[in-house]
Amino acid sequence: MRGSIANRFLFNYAIMFIISIIITFITLLVLDFANHMIMNTLVKSNYTADSLMQDDYEKIDLAPVIDNGGGVQVIDQSYEIVLTAGLNTFKTDTLTVEQFTDFLTSSKSKGIPFNYDIAYNPNKRFWLVVTFPTSLRIDFQIVSNKEYTSVDTQNVVTVLVSVVMFYLILLAGSTFIYSKLTSISFVNPLKQFYKSAKRLRDGDYTARVELRTKNEFGELAGIFNAMAERIEEEMSLRKQSEENRKKLVLDVSHDLKNPLASVMGYAELLRNNGTMTKENFESYINIIYENSVRANSLIVDMFELSKMDSPEFQLIKEEVDVCEYVRQRMISAIPSFDEAGFTYDFDIPDVEIYSKLDTRQMNRVFQNLVSNAIQYNHAGTNVSIKVKTQNDVVFITFSDNGVGIPAEHAETIFQPFARVDRARNSETGGTGLGLAIVDKIITAHGGRIELITTEHAGCEFIIQLPKAEPS
Repeated sequence: MRGSIANRFLFNYAIMFIISIIITFITLLVLDFANHMIMNTLVKSNYTADSLMQDDYEKIDLAPVIDNGGGVQVIDQSYEIVLTAGLNTFKTDTLTVEQFTDFLTSSKSKGIPFNYDIAYNPNKRFWLVVTFPTSLRIDFQIVSNKEYTSVDTQNVVTVLVSVVMFYLILLAGSTFIYSKLTSISFVNPLKQFYKSAKRLRDGDYTARVELRTKNEFGELAGIFNAMAERIEEEMSLRKQSEENRKKLVLDVSHDLKNPLASVMGYAELLRNNGTMTKENFESYINIIYENSVRANSLIVDMFELSKMDSPEFQLIKEEVDVCEYVRQRMISAIPSFDEAGFTYDFDIPDVEIYSKLDTRQMNRVFQNLVSNAIQYNHAGTNVSIKVKTQNDVVFITFSDNGVGIPAEHAETIFQPFARVDRARNSETGGTGLGLAIVDKIITAHGGRIELITTEHAGCEFIIQLPKAEPS
């Protein structure tokens, strides 16, 4: 990957290197062409000293030069300025031989702000100087003498070729270095993405891309890391779900094994023992019936739990006065509390507090909470029910002062078969799915349930449901 991208960058920059040379050459040609075009259109080209020259300098037409911002001077053989009009760059009217010589040699120099065109009249022996201010000068020209060969030609050509070669080598070197630096800035992040993606593909969901750049690669790294984190969470949940499924199968097998073994054992006794007394017969039949009920309850609860996990599971909600509803549910539970030897108190306000509930499913919630309290607590336990509202939430608290459970089980108690060891026995008759079903129903209503408990200090189930305004 690295060699491919780096070589591609090098190839692209090599093409740009060639294009740069071509552009440079074309630019020089264009500049030379532009120079000739400009020279043909400049005022100084139209009013040259040769075109204005007259033997009688008094008859020279000065108006076009002056009108275009220029100037005319006539210098006789004594180096005295005998005529001047318009722009005058001479600081004196009489020149020395040295001053006039310097003027002649510097008049064609590059970089001066004036353009001088000088012509000599051999008949009348005077010089005509036409001066224009320089607008913009482009001086680029290679000149050689085709008629005579200079002894310096070889040296000059060598220097020029050396300069051109140095320029090309410098340009090629800088192009190569820049292509490498550019490729590194692309290849290094891509290399990190490649390694992290490969780790992710191979099952290492902790793979992340560590880039501290603030460009598009940095943004892409953030998106990649967020995606990897999401995949890691999903795989963790999938792994946990698989473990829960295996645990569920083991728990179902374990909880079905005992009642089915009892049913099979006592049924075999009834089939093989024809002289059994009526008392033993009825006892065995009762045991078979009770274990059949336990197995059936487990199967029904498993069916209900799996149905709630199905996408087709939907609640049939209606607007319900929570206070009146809870009051009715507790009235129906009073006989069960009395039979178990429980005391109870209800703190339900005499006001209307509404929430949208599926009453059939919520009946199951209170049935399971009541059943759970009776199964795992002793006679004399006090059960308390409280309803209140705060902001847009309805709170229903179902608590007891019974045996409680260890605090470490509070987080997992709503998982299927999440019973403490002392509760996992045939005497309670529970399936271990009751609180899991309660949690599913409350969550489906858009609420939540939590348990506050301490061993030997009772349990407090707090149900939170969204409040609804009465229509």
